[in-house]
Formats: sequence, structure tokens, C-alpha cells
Amino acid sequence: MKFLFDLLPVILFFATYKIAGANPDAALGLATQWLGAGIAATQAPILIATAATIVATFLQIAMVWLKHRKVDTMLWVSLAIIVVFGGATLFFHNPTFIKWKPTALYWLFGAVLLMSATLFRRNLIRKMLEAQIQLPDGVWGRLNLAWAGFFIAMGLINLYVAYSFSEEVWVNFKLFGATGLMLAFVLAQGFYLSRHIEEETN
Repeated sequence: MKFLFDLLPVILFFATYKIAGANPDAALGLATQWLGAGIAATQAPILIATAATIVATFLQIAMVWLKHRKVDTMLWVSLAIIVVFGGATLFFHNPTFIKWKPTALYWLFGAVLLMSATLFRRNLIRKMLEAQIQLPDGVWGRLNLAWAGFFIAMGLINLYVAYSFSEEVWVNFKLFGATGLMLAFVLAQGFYLSRHIEEETN
């Protein structure tokens, strides 16, 4: 359930884009009403989807705060990035900014993991997971590096899809492709860690 909740803005972006694309006249009218004149019919779906995602992220944070009376730093960072890149897309009527948003988020996460480990000797992956599993120090280091590399690779893949394929393909990838790659990475990580968890237990 938490996994779906975390994906709420992405799911809403996808659904809004598809609905707006299936109703181009209504989408153009709504986009023009919200954002002013000069919007092409082909731009309306992604502009409306971007606006919906910004609203969804605010609602997501509000729901988390109401339930727990605190919000994780990662959610605040996600909000800041969607407001900056999504806001630029809406202001300039240019989808390039929202297409860069996932890459900016991935690369930020990757950079934080690498810099924390190299500059401050803090393994953030270990800090998040150490209460659940016990691993040798070397494995924690490789795990942190693997996540950093994964985020950097995901940022590159996002740009490749955004600039090599149609906008609709990128929207589909944003939900299904990126989520699928994340799940595949987590499963591969689980197989790798299971061996070391057993060794540590023995």
C-alpha cells in the first residue's frame, strides 16, 4: 500500500495525461483557462498532467503530515524539484523541464549517497536499513555504491527515452519502465544480500 502511495504523483501524471490526450478540445480549453493563451493542442496534455502532479505532491505531503506529524526529507526534496521543474514547464509552456525532473531527482539522490560516503564517511543506505538487516561493513559499502550507480544510470536512461522517443512513450516509461527497473534492481539486490545475511547469521 505504501508503494502505491509513494507512486501517487506518478500515477496521477500518467492518468491525467492519458485522459487529456483522449479529450484534446477539453484539455486545450482547460490549459488555456489556467495558463493563458498561446498553448498548442499538443502541449495541453502534458501541461495539465504537470499541474496535477504538483497538486498531488502537495496533497501527499499533507496526508503524511496529518498521519505522522512529520514529513521525510525525501518528500520535501521531491516537492521542491517538482515545483521548480514543473513550475518552469507551466510558466514557459515547455515540457523539457518536466522531462528533466526525474533525472534531476535521481542524480541528486546518487550525489548525496556518494558525497555522504566519501566526504563525511556516512553510509546512508546502512543508516536506513541497519535496523532491519545485519551485514558486513564491506557489503554495506558496495550496497551504497550500487544504489548511487543505479540512480545515476536511471537519470541517463530517463534522458535517453525523453530525447529518443515520443512524448507518449516517455510518459509510459515514467510509470511502467522506471518502476519496473526499480523493482528489478530491488529484487537483484535481495538475491545478492540473502547470501550475506545467511553468512552473517551463521
